[in-house]
Amino acid sequence: MKPTILLIGLGLLLLVSPARAQRVLTLQECVEIGLERNFSILLARNNETISANNLSLGNAGYLPSLDIRGQQSGSINNTNQNLRDGSQNQLSGIHNTTTSTSLSLGWTVFDGFRVQTTWDRLEALKEMGELSTRMAVENLVARIAAEYYNYIQQQRLLENLKYAVDLSRERTRIDEERYLIGSGSKLQLLQSQVFLNADSSRLGRQYEVVRASRIRLNELMAVDDLNMHLVTSDSTITLGPILVYETLRAGTLRENTALLIASRNQDISEYDRKIIASRSYPFVNLSSGYGMTYNTFQSGSMESQRNLGMNYGVTVGFSIFDGLNQRRRMSNATIEVENRRLIYADVENSVMADLITIYNNYINNLRLLELETQNLEVAYETLDIALERYRLGALAGLELREAQKSLLDAEERLLSIQYQVKTAELSLLQISGRILEYL
Repeated sequence: MKPTILLIGLGLLLLVSPARAQRVLTLQECVEIGLERNFSILLARNNETISANNLSLGNAGYLPSLDIRGQQSGSINNTNQNLRDGSQNQLSGIHNTTTSTSLSLGWTVFDGFRVQTTWDRLEALKEMGELSTRMAVENLVARIAAEYYNYIQQQRLLENLKYAVDLSRERTRIDEERYLIGSGSKLQLLQSQVFLNADSSRLGRQYEVVRASRIRLNELMAVDDLNMHLVTSDSTITLGPILVYETLRAGTLRENTALLIASRNQDISEYDRKIIASRSYPFVNLSSGYGMTYNTFQSGSMESQRNLGMNYGVTVGFSIFDGLNQRRRMSNATIEVENRRLIYADVENSVMADLITIYNNYINNLRLLELETQNLEVAYETLDIALERYRLGALAGLELREAQKSLLDAEERLLSIQYQVKTAELSLLQISGRILEYL
């Protein structure tokens, strides 16, 4: 019996060792913590902020540019001059300087609607940033919810295995009493001890499974102490109202995040094509400036000179021939628009296939859930009868073990079906863009 006691003690140690940091949390609280702390969410929100910052009049090209510049330069020369009258001038170390400062203004008045299209493109990119954050949030919520209910499932399995150990221990006690009074065999007692040890070993492994699930949930929430002993406020896997396929399908076509992102990518590719097309239009630029130049001379008739004034200009241009590069760019842009359309169709096809597959699995598991619930009730009644007959000596040990195993298997199948229905429910809500409403 000592190995059994050691295994159970080890399991208890694994499960309760971090109890000093125990917290009772609901699913909503787990999700809130994850959305606040999870690193992938923080990264997605930072990228969304960058996309929002990029949506500005200046980045689109609506605003003029204004620059101020200053420059100081000079030259030191040695000069030998041969004059026509035969005389010579020799100058050495002539130091001339130039100092200039200017304020220049530039503004693109028209460039083939490129500015307006760039603004629309930046708006689409901002929406893409928001959709990317939404997808990250939906994925995290689905993962936290799935692991939350998996944790509940594993804890329920743990309780079932504890019950199985209690039953095996009771059987061992009965066989030991029979052996001591001479009405039972030692073989039957040893067999009971083997079954008890096997159940205890399985219980010890289940403690570790529960602990691993808890750590994964803590990891998704990005808590400081990954060993935090989390206790779920729910003790069972609760299922929502039965989902209707037509409602899910309509919601998927309208709200699915992957489809919305693919649609925005289509828009962006169209804006890119229009920006390239704008190079085929004339362009008009305005420029103006105000500046001062000051020169000093160590030779010649002037000692210094200063110029102060403004300049202005209008530039009108049109590309006549650029080596057929514009035609090549337009052809590639048109192909890219078609590629984005094909990608959207492919994403839609994949999403709808997932919807149908998961929904069929969901409906089938709902049917199985009802069947397994009935099986569990029968298994409990069968075990009660078998255990009573075993106490009376009217049932063999192997038959009792079979009844015990049937109950444990029925409990595991029911928990597994409940979890599969729940994960299918979460997946369907995520595909149809409703998982945030669900919480």
